[in-house]
Amino acid sequence: MKKIVLAMLLVAAITAVAQTAAAPAQPAPQQNPAPAQPAASPAAPQKPAPKKEIKDPAEYNAYVGAAQQTDATAKVSGLEAFVTQYPNSVMKEDALELLMGAYQQMLAQAKTPDEQRLDQTRMLDTAQKVLVVNPCNLRALALLAYTKNAQQNFVEAGQFGEKGLQCLPTAAKPEGTSDADFQKLKDGTATIFNGAVGVSAFSTTLQAKGNDYTKAEKYLRAAVEADPANLLDVYDLGRAYLEPGPGENDVDGLFFIARASNLAQGAGKDQIAKFGKSKYNKYHGSEEGWSDVLAMTASTALPPANFAIKQYVPPTPAEQAATLVKSKKVEEMNFAEWQMVLSDGTPEDALKVWTILKGKPLQMQAHIISIDSSSKTATKLLLAGSSDDVDAKRGDIDLTMSAAIPAKLMPKEDTDFQFQGTPVSYVAKPFVMTMDEGALLVKAAPPAAHKKPAAH
Repeated sequence: MKKIVLAMLLVAAITAVAQTAAAPAQPAPQQNPAPAQPAASPAAPQKPAPKKEIKDPAEYNAYVGAAQQTDATAKVSGLEAFVTQYPNSVMKEDALELLMGAYQQMLAQAKTPDEQRLDQTRMLDTAQKVLVVNPCNLRALALLAYTKNAQQNFVEAGQFGEKGLQCLPTAAKPEGTSDADFQKLKDGTATIFNGAVGVSAFSTTLQAKGNDYTKAEKYLRAAVEADPANLLDVYDLGRAYLEPGPGENDVDGLFFIARASNLAQGAGKDQIAKFGKSKYNKYHGSEEGWSDVLAMTASTALPPANFAIKQYVPPTPAEQAATLVKSKKVEEMNFAEWQMVLSDGTPEDALKVWTILKGKPLQMQAHIISIDSSSKTATKLLLAGSSDDVDAKRGDIDLTMSAAIPAKLMPKEDTDFQFQGTPVSYVAKPFVMTMDEGALLVKAAPPAAHKKPAAH
């Protein structure tokens, strides 16, 4: 609830621009008819002032008396009575708008959670009543959009935000409001509307596990450019840029995540920084430079025109194979490394490895996928030599033993198997190395324990 109260104070500051009690025209006093005057020359027609007029003196006094109250409780009482007594007043929208503001004031002054909940409910109910009178009332729409956003009711917040953005171009300037103050009101509410629509779009896409954050990016970017200190908008904008995966907006996404880390307080600060570092590391290939991004975003609100982060491009399998052949002797490679060079390396690199392996007896360990012992002359085994193929239960070694394996020495499927075999051929994709002259490698049995001599 404390968060909601702070949000209301912010909205109150924005929507209070030029929100003064617009005094309606006073009722014309009763006067005796004036003596007839000579007809004057017709003057140029004057555009009537867009000022509301209350013709009933009692209604006028009730409105002005309530509107001019400085105490929030007294103002609420007076305005509630006015709206009840004069439900069709020309000043109904103004009265409800002032009542909405009075409830905002009471919410800020509330001392207990129960008082805060009650004042917030009355404030939001009043905002809805304002929209019944005028569906395009900017202050009421902004109040509802921001409050629903703070309550994490993102769907409704987005709806009020979209309505507000539709109303902005044709919004009428309130009576007694200067052009400058009216522009401030429009700019402030536009920021709230864009943020509400953007957060709503981001949340909806995230929950639906979608991949198109275009709408969220558009509206959140507009909100952040107008208010770069809004943590929620900055953080969600960064995530909206990064969530779809590698793309053209990753650099801006990393900037805004770093910026959000600087705006955050408490435990959230470290959590956002940790998230940002992991994304940066994935994009850049290392953590080098991340501290510089954090330092920049502490004082820079938006990405500079020349802001860039170098993207790490992983080497291709062929490039990895070439590096391996240059840096490691074939005899020192494991089976998975032979497999990578022979299946993904260039013909030249594959030839270098195969020239050394072919016809050379190799001692190694592999995992048994299947055993064919139907032949009386030689047992055949399908083995997995690389960890990836072990996990996938896919054979990559076709081994023919020199003879049939005796029943008492027959290994079991899905167990590790130590053997010696001689490579004779291979298929690159899917990789299978054919070996023959297979032989069991059996560990020597431990020596039998000597019995102690019997005691005499």
